[in-house]
Amino acid sequence: MAYLRRKYYYRDDDIPKGLKALYAGFSILEEHPLFSQLEGTITPKTSHLNGKESIACVTKSGEIFVNKAAGLDANEWAYVLAHNLLHLAFGHFDKDKMPPTAELHPLVWNKACDIYVTRFLADVGFGKALYSDPASEYSIKLNDELKIYEYLLEKEGTLPKQSYGLNTSDTKDMIGAEAPIVYKNGEKNKYAATFSYAITHSMKKAVSDVGGHDFSKKKDTIITKAAEWFLAHYPLLGGLASSFKIIEDINICHRNEIHIAAVDATHGEIYANPSCGLSLEEWKFVLAHEYLHAGLCHHERCQGRDHYLWNVACDYVINDWLHEMKIGDMPDEGLLYDESLHNMSAEAIYDLIVKEMRKFKKHATFRGYGQGDIFGSNGPHFEGIRKGITLDDFFKNSLREGLDYHITHSRGYIPAGLVEEIRALAMPPIPWEVQLGKWFDEQFPPLEKHRTYARPSRRQGSTPDIPRPSYVLQEKALESRTFGVVIDTSGSMCSSQIGLALGAIASYAVSKDVPFVRIIFCDAEATDAGYMAPEDIAGRVEITGRGGTILQPGVDAVEKAKDFPVSGPILIITDGYIEKDLKVKREHAYLIPNGNKLPFRPKGKVFYMENKEPKENIILY
Repeated sequence: MAYLRRKYYYRDDDIPKGLKALYAGFSILEEHPLFSQLEGTITPKTSHLNGKESIACVTKSGEIFVNKAAGLDANEWAYVLAHNLLHLAFGHFDKDKMPPTAELHPLVWNKACDIYVTRFLADVGFGKALYSDPASEYSIKLNDELKIYEYLLEKEGTLPKQSYGLNTSDTKDMIGAEAPIVYKNGEKNKYAATFSYAITHSMKKAVSDVGGHDFSKKKDTIITKAAEWFLAHYPLLGGLASSFKIIEDINICHRNEIHIAAVDATHGEIYANPSCGLSLEEWKFVLAHEYLHAGLCHHERCQGRDHYLWNVACDYVINDWLHEMKIGDMPDEGLLYDESLHNMSAEAIYDLIVKEMRKFKKHATFRGYGQGDIFGSNGPHFEGIRKGITLDDFFKNSLREGLDYHITHSRGYIPAGLVEEIRALAMPPIPWEVQLGKWFDEQFPPLEKHRTYARPSRRQGSTPDIPRPSYVLQEKALESRTFGVVIDTSGSMCSSQIGLALGAIASYAVSKDVPFVRIIFCDAEATDAGYMAPEDIAGRVEITGRGGTILQPGVDAVEKAKDFPVSGPILIITDGYIEKDLKVKREHAYLIPNGNKLPFRPKGKVFYMENKEPKENIILY
């Protein structure tokens, strides 16, 4: 299928008029049963266009450059795009399709091909034609490019006007025709192969629609054979393969701009484009790639990162493992593989990508340019083979059990990095409350009770005349046993998040024998609520502010308070949308919602709280 390189940083309301018309024309192309399946990459750029009146051109490598300022409407753009795609589909750049003298007279061959394509589009009736039907100008039959070429060479000479082209009147719109493509043994024109498949599919669909049959239910395709191979020969991924439904629907792939494949882990579906022309071994590689995306829960581990760049980072890791495991063959398109990134984690690669964002934004995944092949919806619609466990747990169990079977029966080599990732899935992450509790343990070691006769203990009945000492906490130790809490009460903070954090703080303060906590509310200004007993924090704190977000005044208020101990730590509760130059001189930590991040590199520890609200169970049937 064709791909249009879009400028995603435009908001819908800000897209220029010319670009909006181009997008609308491309949408018309996508809805056509034949032209939607043709391959090519469309770029809104004036490369190889030699004049302001130039509209578009196509290169022999499959790049289509268009002039977005051409002033065309949507139907005219659909016609222009189809015109260029047909040049590739008809093999007009192929040496074996061209006449012997075409290299010497490329303008003649270009015009012959333009006439042939224009006539074809007139017969099909697609889009809004820019030129009149060439049948009204030429008396010969226009059903053969070679005959049209010989006629033009005889009647119009070697430099004919490009009256049916999309570049200037004296410039080719087929860039590279003077150096045609020569295919070696075993090679073929992928654009022509896709066109042949598209025609067959369109005819089959038309017949099925008329006869009321459903030819979309394919029983034995190259993709299903690749999936069955995992069930029979590769136990590591066999459990995952058995739970996924593979959907080979060209219309769905076109609608979601899926060039090769994509995975929706929450629905248990893999979308595979059967028209991409991959071999059986290449499909094994692609399916293993998508299985690992789901099994390693990459859709859940994004956590506030850029979704596409995180997808790219995960692709580099998975493809490196599959290369080591020698599963299938690497496809030429949509493959992200770099030996210099060997044995690096997805998180580490993501940090590198962020530094060169413009470069990596141009990379294509198995879904296509600018598109991630990991879908991330959270609807509970997955259908599997068990009951009573969540989808993520099912994937983790499948990978873990598959790994054990794989190793026990010596079924093949697995990279150490992948083994570590799978083993890590079996170890549940430490809850944020436990991590916060450890931080409190570090700040407030258990107090020792001292013997004293100031408050005698009960006397024993056997020796009533002998006084016994009691064990009490020293008041001096309790005086310095406190901490400050700076609470971000800006409008972006959710009240439930603040309540969740305060509840956890109150419970830990009580358990650590902290008699009082210094509370500071801070938005645009700091509001000192003074010292409060832990029992009063969770239930009777009145939150003030809810304006902007500047936390420095709140931090300064705690640090400069004369009645606050010098060694007292500070806990900052925020959503991360704060100033970039926050300075905290004392021991401190941050408590922020899961998925958010701070705008600077923190010196203190950061804890990510999760709101444990009841969720709808995901049942596997």
